[in-house]
Amino acid sequence: MKRFNGQLALITGAATGIGAACALRFAEEGANIVCVDLKEDENRLTVEACEKFGVKAVSIMGDVTDKTGAAEVTKKVLSQFDRIDILVCSAGLYTGAPLVDVSYEQWKRLLDINLTGTFLYNQAVAPVMMEQKSGSIINISSMAGKTSWPASAEYSASKSGVIGLTRSVAMELAPYGATCNALCPGNTLTAMVKSVAGVVGGRDGMTAQEWLDMRARDCPMQRLAEPWEMAGVVSFLASRDSRYLTGQSLSVDGGMVL
Repeated sequence: MKRFNGQLALITGAATGIGAACALRFAEEGANIVCVDLKEDENRLTVEACEKFGVKAVSIMGDVTDKTGAAEVTKKVLSQFDRIDILVCSAGLYTGAPLVDVSYEQWKRLLDINLTGTFLYNQAVAPVMMEQKSGSIINISSMAGKTSWPASAEYSASKSGVIGLTRSVAMELAPYGATCNALCPGNTLTAMVKSVAGVVGGRDGMTAQEWLDMRARDCPMQRLAEPWEMAGVVSFLASRDSRYLTGQSLSVDGGMVL
């Protein structure tokens, strides 16, 4: 039985990486999908892949930092589907810049995308779930939200903020039977991580692949994650099996934070 038949999943950052994997997982399990991203061509590819599961899928070109964008997207979704059962906030950025090289503009842009964008979509969708008296919000944080390492000041700060936001949203949704949790992935083989591997590895005289191999060796499970593994946990957090689980930040990192 498909767990999400007839439900609607709204996913930001759906064009690639964990967001795209989540869109495909929910489509596979019967949910209709709305994909929001600035990468229009890649976002449409995600939508086309979702449609192969026989569900409705829509691409919306949207900037999560637009202060009115989340409210506008929410209205569009409600006008077409009349409900939002699942929100996954996956849009994010990581630069790998050392502290002394982070400009104010870079700091602000990264927090605008990773934290403020997540806030805006949580704020826009929460009233829908309150009225429905059901729903699940899953915010994508990071193991960097619980720990840190060099060249991640603005990223760590933003992902720690996502965890704090998640707890607060969970408290406000709880009386209405809706939940909000954060997923904290370890290093996952997305295009963003592979790109950053080249930058960070290059500073240490390594190729991108050598840096990724090093990070895999650092992990107790001796490998990095695949995006679909994150999507599996996200789908659990949106399912009936987790109805009594809220305000949590789940580390899915192969034991790295240990």
